[in-house]
Amino acid sequence: MVYGFEATPYTRQEVRGSGSLAGSGGGWQDCCRMSVPHDEAAASQDWEAWREEFPILDETLYMVNHSLGAMPRAAFHALAEYAGDWSTRGIRAWDEGWWEMALTHGDHVAPVIGAAAGTVTMLPNVSTAMATVASALDFTPDRPKVVYTDLNFPTVMYVWEAQARRGAEICVVPSDDGMTVDLARLLEAIDERTAVVPISFVLFRSGWIQDAAAVCERAREVGAKVVLDCYQAVGAVPIGVEALGCDFACGGSVKFLCGGPGAGWLYTRPDVQAGMEPMHTGWAAHADPFAFETGPVRYADGPPRFLNGTPAIPTLFAAREGTRIIAEIGIEAVRERTKGLAVRVVERAVEKGIRVASPQDPDRRSPMVVLDVPDGAAVAHRLGERDILLDHRPGAGIRVAPHFYNTEEECERVVDEIAAEAAR
Repeated sequence: MVYGFEATPYTRQEVRGSGSLAGSGGGWQDCCRMSVPHDEAAASQDWEAWREEFPILDETLYMVNHSLGAMPRAAFHALAEYAGDWSTRGIRAWDEGWWEMALTHGDHVAPVIGAAAGTVTMLPNVSTAMATVASALDFTPDRPKVVYTDLNFPTVMYVWEAQARRGAEICVVPSDDGMTVDLARLLEAIDERTAVVPISFVLFRSGWIQDAAAVCERAREVGAKVVLDCYQAVGAVPIGVEALGCDFACGGSVKFLCGGPGAGWLYTRPDVQAGMEPMHTGWAAHADPFAFETGPVRYADGPPRFLNGTPAIPTLFAAREGTRIIAEIGIEAVRERTKGLAVRVVERAVEKGIRVASPQDPDRRSPMVVLDVPDGAAVAHRLGERDILLDHRPGAGIRVAPHFYNTEEECERVVDEIAAEAAR
């Protein structure tokens, strides 16, 4: 056994509900288009059976899904498939699916975020995605402003603060309570001088779901672009990028998509793609990369123009199965399940007298719940030593995030354990 998996020779294995496991992907993304109401879909799921797909749950109370989702059993076999391709096909594997994976896996992510095929490109991380978008924008005297909130994830701030060297004027909208941002204040900051609004769909400090629809509407009114950082939402909260009308959205597979690190993604609205020429680029973005032309890049049409260098193939194999599982269950069903579990965390915390540092309205909160206890970092560390996995963030508290494979009993137990450790 290797980390809870059976170590078997390489084979192209069939796994639960997967269909084809070819590197270029199959048509399984259609399974997330549900024909029944999402509450009924959630009720019809055998959640206990899904737990069996995640070996770490056998020995660990896993509540850190907002940071690193549990590894699906099938991901082990997907990585074995990658190793098999490399070991038996060698360089031929590039022509047999590897080269296209940055786009074919993007097409698998697309229905999970409410996008059409041909709009999502896989990149290593959100930092790269944001930097690529930023490099394609001009900051003119008439439109120099970059508007975001002080509760953005730091990498978003770092990327856009760096654009000040190119003439960007940074406007940061502050939070009054450290959990939410006043919508009216944010919308007021977005004016005719605004070039771009890069904001978090879900805030990493509190789990608060921002009103992205209102932000996108306001940006359209004044001619600004919106870049949504969806990392804390994708795989747990429906996003609907097409319905929102956002220009760009980005995220990755490491959290609720259960795909591990290194598989970020970038959505670009089709009518925006054609006019974008990122300066943060590479040979994979070329219209004919294997012509090896010298001189300036001749951009590919569509999503490939947002690629950079050689795609990170192992991470795309690793990410495939988590995305497939979320699509098979359906994002609306996942949302109903995780919303109920998060409510149970909050209820138990109130019973135990623990301050909840997340919004009270479950419809405005992701599955992540922040609990404020004395010496929270030490509490989280001690629990981790006992295979109770969660984390702590300065200025926020202990972050607890159930996913669809967790249970109500686990939600109650994790709060009980936090309360007991805090009382020591």
